[in-house]
Amino acid sequence: MASEERESNGPLPDVPKARGRWFGAATILLSAIFLVELIVSARQQSPTIDEGCYLYAGFSYWTRADFGLNPEHPPLAKLLIGLPLLRMPLRYPAPPARHFKTSEYIGAHQFLFSNNADAMLFRARAVVVAMALAAALVVFAAGWEMFGPVPALLALLLFVLEPNVIAHGSLATTDMAMTLFLFATVYAFYRYVKKPSWMRLLSAGLMAGLALASKHSGLLCLPILPLLALFEWIWNDEHSKLAQGGRRKHAGRLALSLGVVAVLSVAVLWACYGFRYRMRRQDPAVNPPFAEYVADMHWPLGQKAVSAFARYHLLPESYLYGFADVIIMPRYFAGYLFGDIYQGHGRWLYFPAAFAVKSTLALMLLLLLLPLAIALRRTHHWRELVFLLVPLVLYFGMAMRSGFNIGVRHILPIYPFLALLAAFAAWQLGSSWPAWKYAVAAILLCDIVSSARVFPNYLPYANEIWGGPANTYKYLSDSNVDWGQQLKATRQYLDRQGIKDCWFDYFGRTVADPAYYGISCKPLPDLMSTGPDAQFGIVQERVEGTVLISATELFGGLWGPGELNPYAPLRKIKPDDMIAYGVFVFRGQFDLPLVAASSHANASSQLAEAGKLNEALAEAQAAVAIAPTNVYSQFVLGDALRRLKRKDESKQAFERALNLAQTIYPEYQADWVPYLKKQLAQ
Repeated sequence: MASEERESNGPLPDVPKARGRWFGAATILLSAIFLVELIVSARQQSPTIDEGCYLYAGFSYWTRADFGLNPEHPPLAKLLIGLPLLRMPLRYPAPPARHFKTSEYIGAHQFLFSNNADAMLFRARAVVVAMALAAALVVFAAGWEMFGPVPALLALLLFVLEPNVIAHGSLATTDMAMTLFLFATVYAFYRYVKKPSWMRLLSAGLMAGLALASKHSGLLCLPILPLLALFEWIWNDEHSKLAQGGRRKHAGRLALSLGVVAVLSVAVLWACYGFRYRMRRQDPAVNPPFAEYVADMHWPLGQKAVSAFARYHLLPESYLYGFADVIIMPRYFAGYLFGDIYQGHGRWLYFPAAFAVKSTLALMLLLLLLPLAIALRRTHHWRELVFLLVPLVLYFGMAMRSGFNIGVRHILPIYPFLALLAAFAAWQLGSSWPAWKYAVAAILLCDIVSSARVFPNYLPYANEIWGGPANTYKYLSDSNVDWGQQLKATRQYLDRQGIKDCWFDYFGRTVADPAYYGISCKPLPDLMSTGPDAQFGIVQERVEGTVLISATELFGGLWGPGELNPYAPLRKIKPDDMIAYGVFVFRGQFDLPLVAASSHANASSQLAEAGKLNEALAEAQAAVAIAPTNVYSQFVLGDALRRLKRKDESKQAFERALNLAQTIYPEYQADWVPYLKKQLAQ
């Protein structure tokens, strides 16, 4: 055992100067390639759905200490991406007094497009690019310390070529921060148990705190580190200072270490909130209020725990509000997997399927070969393998149980662990006999080609088994394919084709403005921009000309299945073209009656809010005439009649809407039921 320990946990391997220079040059080259991939991708894409909210929130945190904006996520990533905005002369729109999600999207749109949106976005994305590069270098450092220079270089190669890493390493979101700090936490704890010192322990606590402050999934550090500590205690490394003096003292030292990490990590979390409990220092209060929103968790134990933590101010109010949101929101998400739409729950198969579709074949093949690599060459690196496998399995397992079936980005933090395991497998196999070296080289060459082929549109990547990125929409939606990032590519396409007259249903209009990018297409209704905030004119039942539809709007789960999607007729038509693997182009004449009904319903809602009640009623009646079985059409009719004091007719319209919601795809229209019952009770 002693010889095994010297091999796995001894000092970093000595590398001859000539080889050291070669490794240094290769590392610099791969890092430079990674930067080019990230920066070009960041430049090419318009704002995705969430980025505007994060910029708006981060700027608010710095300038107004308003943690009531975007409480869904802890503040660290938003603070970091908001930092470079502080030197810009920006107009700041106050958030409207609406539901907190509506408020942040409206405010984010105004914040971006009343200023220089492109400059703001690139500065914010540059921060995430820096985090992605830092993650790559930490992967390299961990690989060198755990396995040696060659596996480290292979891990770096696999990491910087992974399309999912590049895609989300170039967007101003929270995913890369979580990826960096979770892996850094595990690596810091590995270094501590291998050679304990107070500096290494404090480093582990700091990294754990930064993970907690990045996303709520950072809470998984709480079971990950104790499980790793349990392994250390069972293995009882006699060379570790922690194990000296017997197993009882070993357990005590590990428990004390975990306690220090826990205390320090919570302190870091509080520091990111400015050591203040309240979300906001002054009105308006967050809508809905904390107690009301927590009561909607439908999880008695979690509700009691959050309420208790709030009562004793054990964690910041905004963090607890966001934790409640993590539990509540999956009920309202529609999932989409292999063409099947499902509502209000997650599927355990979603993340294994998303991983299989969107990860490179080289990475998956090397991971499948890992058991063979270990069997061919009996490894002494059991500690290293445990430290890579335990976080990976636990994080992936928890993702499979979650209801957030909206993107492979939610498992992005497993990719550093996967890259190291795949690199270890490649090195073990390549060291077995010469034939394996050629096989591994061929696998890595295929990885390079697969990643290069999708440059610079990495977000919709799918591997070759599934037909590549042009076919991703058939299996997945939302941030896997079309997250609102294609406005620049759409403008370039329209210019090349000389298209001036067109229609556009764009997933992402809530935050991004097509007109800002020179797109003059007439807007078509999208699900996220309905009601009084919608900015659409009346659409006729027959649409003529060039029609552009985002993949998520056309095939995803936003609208729901069947007749709930007003664009369903276009699903049966082969598109004439595709832009950036996410926007379909149709040319001709298309009968879209439900689109017309939706435009009349939106107009009715806007007119009613403006007090033009007779005109609102006329638009509602037009919507119902076109789509009598549409819940939204019946609802706006009931609303217009209620405002006109025609109570009996209003009640009849609301009753029809309620009956439709309960009989036509009721699982997808369940959100309407309590709202309509409330209208009937008034």
